[in-house]
Amino acid sequence: METESEPYVRLATLRQLHDVVGELNTARSLADTLQTVADGIVKGLGYELACVNLVQPDGDLVVAAFSGNAAAEALITGRVGARASWERRLSMGETWGELRYIPHTEGWILLEDDVPQWYTEGPDPRFEDEWHPQDRLYAPMYAPGGGRELLGVISVDRPRGGRRPGPWGREALQMYASQAAIAISNARLRANMQRALVRLEREQQALRASEESFRQAFEYAPSGMAIAEMGGDQHGRLLRTNDALCRLLGRSASVIRRYSFSDLVHPEDIGTLLRTSAEGGRAELRLARRDNSYVWVSLRNSVVADTTDGPRFLLTHVEDIEERKRNELQLAHRASHDSLTGLPNSAELRSRLSARLCERPNAISVRETAVQAVDKAFGGYEGEYGGGAGNGGAGNGTYDEGGYGGVVPYGQGPPGYNGTSGAAYAPVPSSPGYEPYEPYEPYEPPYEPYGDPAGERAFHGDGFDASSAVAPLDHHVHTVAPGADPDDGSKGLAVLFCDLDGFKSINDRFGHNTGDAVLIEVARRLNTGVRDGDTVARLGGDEFVVLADGLGATDAADLAVRLRNAIIPPIRVDGRAVRVGASFGIGWASCGMTVEEVLKSADQRMYIEKRSRKTVQRRAG
Repeated sequence: METESEPYVRLATLRQLHDVVGELNTARSLADTLQTVADGIVKGLGYELACVNLVQPDGDLVVAAFSGNAAAEALITGRVGARASWERRLSMGETWGELRYIPHTEGWILLEDDVPQWYTEGPDPRFEDEWHPQDRLYAPMYAPGGGRELLGVISVDRPRGGRRPGPWGREALQMYASQAAIAISNARLRANMQRALVRLEREQQALRASEESFRQAFEYAPSGMAIAEMGGDQHGRLLRTNDALCRLLGRSASVIRRYSFSDLVHPEDIGTLLRTSAEGGRAELRLARRDNSYVWVSLRNSVVADTTDGPRFLLTHVEDIEERKRNELQLAHRASHDSLTGLPNSAELRSRLSARLCERPNAISVRETAVQAVDKAFGGYEGEYGGGAGNGGAGNGTYDEGGYGGVVPYGQGPPGYNGTSGAAYAPVPSSPGYEPYEPYEPYEPPYEPYGDPAGERAFHGDGFDASSAVAPLDHHVHTVAPGADPDDGSKGLAVLFCDLDGFKSINDRFGHNTGDAVLIEVARRLNTGVRDGDTVARLGGDEFVVLADGLGATDAADLAVRLRNAIIPPIRVDGRAVRVGASFGIGWASCGMTVEEVLKSADQRMYIEKRSRKTVQRRAG
């Protein structure tokens, strides 16, 4: 059972949901599809019992599939409940989106109606969200296409963990019911198509009637259908398409007949299409629209054969899965990004950093050499940073003019840096419980893009280029720290650990809403201050980490100063100006080190800077 307060969706649950949704359309018959729906709930959604009630032609609902308990399955499978009784249930209890939850305190009146059900006695719940054996949770399934035609109802019971499903569990069940409705509709459609094709093969005398039945099923199918030529010089050329496919691709039927699927498929998906078998083949790929955009579709092939002449043409069912793919991407984004700032979260940061590291032969000696190289790049821990103050998020908000001290003295930085502003910031007027900042003169020599834009990187934009991460080890570009000499031109992957100074006092004085607004603005400023290829992640609380590839030691120090300059200006929240500072520690990623070693190295240097600033201020006082 997931913890609802967690800001990130568990990736294991997301993968299970993805797997069971992907299995919905693999069944070859309606009965297999219904059982797959029930089994998927038990397998991937965390319930011990699941039942699929299917609407019959007369409107009543029959128990068509059951999963989780053989005795209960034998008891109620095939039994019918009246439509009126089901409509009564779907109007009771609490509404959770499309779901309907009936607690045991209300559901006792349903024990004697004619809806097939199972239940057991049990004690009253010990806490508010505990699941009671007589609680009921229903997920209606409606026909695709935007209407409200009821196809059936999924009943679930006994969530694992003994608690009512939270928002993520409800959303997962609702999404699964929507995909199950599509799968059931498609299974019915495939059944109709197969009957039409059988009649074409077996009943020569009824050929005209069968062709008309096929034509209607083809033309009026809610999802795209296409017939392609098999064999010969024109193999694969589209011979006929229905209106649904024409609307999906934004092309007329006459224009589509000029193409084959290989002409329309996205270049990256051509291999997937070629590997899809003609008989029973399935593939998920992107097809080109008229406006040159691409839409995700699911293709399923069937061969329409002639008993004397062999295969005649290929029938392809094209289902629009753009919404499902978008939902999958949204769920994946929620799992890997901070819900407050939208930045990559701690897990995503570690994943990106881990992709750049490897364990080379003689891992122990290599690791020691890597750590020593990081230390040499900074001349050791002692005297690394200077000036400023901070106490791990509860700093007093004061800074000396030396700023970055041992890294880059202000006004003496190397060429290739333009600072953030040409104006100096005056001290913030003092108020009770708020310490003013010392006057600060931003660092502003001319700036040019830092690092080597042509260097080997595994980052682009806010995303991660997985192609460089999953390459075989023989082709791995080893990450090394730059040399101790800042003029040797060596570059590396810099890890900047940022901790906000004075943030805790803002949280304590003005409240968490103000603190959240400050974190959002700091995240925006950090993102603005880095290149498109760099990563800004929120580690947690008021700690951020920046990954910047292709930098030398001087470049990294320049970047730290630049980001600190960007954070210092006042932030206006609800009509008041608040101000935070930042302490930066610079570490270097190197093959042979672990992710935790890299982050710990940068974290230690950040705290050295804090202590150094505090010591300098105490002496000045």
